[in-house]
Amino acid sequence: MTATDVAGRTVRLSHEYAGALPELAVPGRAAAAPAPRPLVINDVLAAELGLDAAFLRSPDGLALLVGTAPPADAVPVAQAYAGHQFGGYSPRLGDGRALLLGELRMPDGSLRDLHLKGSGPTPFARAGDGLAAVGPMLREYIISEAMHALGIPTTRSLAVVATGTEVLRESALPGAVLARTAASHLRVGTAEFARGTGDLGVLHRLVDYAVARHHPAAADAANPPLELYRSVVAAQAELVARWMLVGFVHGVMNTDNMTLSGETIDYGPCAFIDAYDPASVYSSIDQGGRYAYGNQPFMAEWNLARLAEALLPLFADEPDDALARAQEVLAEFRPRFAEARRAGMRRKLGLPEDVTADAVEELAGGFHDLLAVTRADYTTAFRSLSAAARGDDAPLRAALAGADPGPWLERWLVQHPDAGTMDAANPVYIPRNHLVEEALAAAATDDLEPLGWLTTVLSTPFTERSGAERYASPAPADFGAYRTFCGT
Repeated sequence: MTATDVAGRTVRLSHEYAGALPELAVPGRAAAAPAPRPLVINDVLAAELGLDAAFLRSPDGLALLVGTAPPADAVPVAQAYAGHQFGGYSPRLGDGRALLLGELRMPDGSLRDLHLKGSGPTPFARAGDGLAAVGPMLREYIISEAMHALGIPTTRSLAVVATGTEVLRESALPGAVLARTAASHLRVGTAEFARGTGDLGVLHRLVDYAVARHHPAAADAANPPLELYRSVVAAQAELVARWMLVGFVHGVMNTDNMTLSGETIDYGPCAFIDAYDPASVYSSIDQGGRYAYGNQPFMAEWNLARLAEALLPLFADEPDDALARAQEVLAEFRPRFAEARRAGMRRKLGLPEDVTADAVEELAGGFHDLLAVTRADYTTAFRSLSAAARGDDAPLRAALAGADPGPWLERWLVQHPDAGTMDAANPVYIPRNHLVEEALAAAATDDLEPLGWLTTVLSTPFTERSGAERYASPAPADFGAYRTFCGT
C-alpha cells in the first residue's frame, strides 16, 4: 500500500538507519488499531515536515500514524540499544513498544525520523504488551511541544491517535499511539549496544552514521570518532544547561535516554519545578534521588563517561592513549556547561555583556539563595524581575515572600538590567504540573478542550495573554506532592 495525501502526493519514507546499521535494527510490524481516532494532530509540525494535516486526519493518514499502513517502500524497525538504568547496565533494551517507520527528507536535505510509541510489542518488549495509554502519550505531546516553544532541542510530537483498544495497567485504560519526530533516535545506549556486539566494524559504521547525520564537521577532523565524542559532549552540556534554566526535570536520565544529537528524548516521569529546591524529584521510580533537578549536570557527565567507554577502541590503538584522549574531552563538559548556564543566567537577569562573568555568577547565586530560602515559585520569581527592572518590585517581593530582596536588588539594579532581554528569556507559561494533570484527566473522559487551551498557551511561552492568568499561577495548595510515572 502507498500512503497518498489529499493532493495526490505520495508520502515517502527512506530507511537509511535500517540500511546502514542492520545489526542494530529488527524488522517490526505495528499491532492492529481497530478504531483509530485523532486526539491531536500537530498541524504546524506537519507543514514543516511537508505532510498534509488533512491527510493525516483521513483513514489512510491515521493508518500511517498508528503504523498499520506504512508507505510501500518503508522498512519499519525496532531499534536496538543497551543502557545504564539507574546506574546498572542492561545489555539489551531496545524499542520494546516502538517502531521507527523511517526517515522524512526535509527541504534542507536533513533527515527526520518518523517514530511511533505504543505501536505494539517487538522482540525487545521483555514480556510487555508494547502498548501505551492515552494519558502518557498526551503528556509527551504537551511537554515536548512546550520544550520546543521554549527553544530547547527536543523530539517533536506529530500526533496522538487513540487506537480503540484497551491497555491493562492498574486498570483498563484507552490505548493510543504517539507519532513523534527526531533528528534521530541514536542514543548513548546505541553505542553501548554496538560495542557489546564485539564487532568494531559495527561500532565504526555507527560512528560514521552519527557523524554524517548530526556532526558532519567531525568527518574532517584528524580523529573523527574522538571529534564526534567532543561534539556530543558539547551538545549535551548546552542541552542540560537549558533544562536547568527553565526548571525542567527529566526524571529518568538513563544512558538509553540521552541522544547523540543533543535533543531531549523520552518524556516519561518528567516535570517542571514549582517551589525551587535543587533536590526536587518527581519520578516515582527515582527513590534515591539520582536524577533530582540539581543532579542533572552530574548525571549527564556520568552518561558521557559511559559513551566514552563504548567508543574507546576507536579513539586510539593503545588503550592508555585512548583513555587519556577520552578523559581530556570529557573534562570539557563542566566548563562548557558552566559557560552555557552562565550565558543563560546573563539573559535571565538581563545583564549587559560588559558585566563580568564573576558578577553574573555572584548575582545568579544570590538570587538562587533567595529562591531556596523562600521556596519561591521558580518561573514566577524570574518573570517578576522584568517588572522590577521597570521600577515595580512588588511582584518580586510577593514571589519572594518571607525574605527581603532589597540588598540583592540594589546590587542587581546598579548593573542596569534590560527588561526586554528578560522578557525573552523568562517564560510566563510552562507546563505546570497541575495543569498538565487537569488536561490529561479531562482527555480521559474525551474532553479535549483543556488540552487545546493548554497547548495553545504553551506555544508562545514568553508572551503574556489576556485572560490566561491561571496558566501562569503556581499550583493550588491542595494539589499536594506531585509524583510522575514512566508510562509503561
